[in-house]
Amino acid sequence: MDIRTADMQLCSTILRNLNTCILGKQEEIERLLIAVMAGGHVLLEDVPGTGKTQLVKALAKSIGGQFRRIQCNPDLLPTDITGVSIYHPKQESFIFRPGPVMTNILLADEINRATTKTQSALLEAMEEGCVTVDGDTYELPAPFILLATQNPIEFEGTYTLPEAQLDRFMMKLSLGYPSQDDEQKMISSSGSYHPSDNVQPVLETGDMIQIQSQVLGVHIDDAVGKYIVSLVRGTRDHASVMLGASPRAAIALTRAAKASAYLKQRDYVTPDDVKALAPFVLSHRLLLRTEARMNGLQSRDVALQVLQSTKVPVRLER
Repeated sequence: MDIRTADMQLCSTILRNLNTCILGKQEEIERLLIAVMAGGHVLLEDVPGTGKTQLVKALAKSIGGQFRRIQCNPDLLPTDITGVSIYHPKQESFIFRPGPVMTNILLADEINRATTKTQSALLEAMEEGCVTVDGDTYELPAPFILLATQNPIEFEGTYTLPEAQLDRFMMKLSLGYPSQDDEQKMISSSGSYHPSDNVQPVLETGDMIQIQSQVLGVHIDDAVGKYIVSLVRGTRDHASVMLGASPRAAIALTRAAKASAYLKQRDYVTPDDVKALAPFVLSHRLLLRTEARMNGLQSRDVALQVLQSTKVPVRLER
């Protein structure tokens, strides 16, 4: 595969844009961009004030295309997301009025504040790139990326995301608090505007579609493919896991590893690409047994244990 230099420069420019908005989070920003390049959806889970929403807004501006935001709350209805068919008396027919899901980049802010019924309105959009309203199916614009945020420490007025929806997120990421030096820089540079306000579009929608197409063409050796399958199956066989990673997780990890290789200007995937992303692709898909959770074990711990116990393929030089 011939990796286009122009596309690589565009990706590097996006990273620079985001790093100027959110200081000291280069690795987290790179993972977010990898997921978008792979055509995956991302769940950003973190405490308030760490820059989740600003990061998504800056990414959306950099990528270009249409951007919509949904502020989730218990009163939000499924039709507030997908759209609704309204009867037009003069035409004597129903006319579809599209909802905010008809966009390229959709930000679902505080997604766990929406009811389970409303959250399920996004399932078809996330997996199939379309929505069905009153029996009619409508295609979403390409590319379609859902970036959702949630606060893990608030329980009042929130609803747990169902496993079926969590499985449709390619990655679950967390920004965490900035370092002392970065926080000092934020205070020193704070003014009447946020750095994300000055972010300029780097891509057009056609550019992102082209990049996603090239990512799919990155080569993955059979040995690396078997390594991914072994990791996924290892989560299902773990003694502390009640529900392991699905086949969709194996596909998501493969696509993410390809995007990582592409971002590093390689046309092939290495085991290191897989190892670096596996915890962020697999952890949120694992449902632990009750006794494991009571003992303080977390799904990320299980993912790391599986990584350590799975044999890494080694290429032998001749």
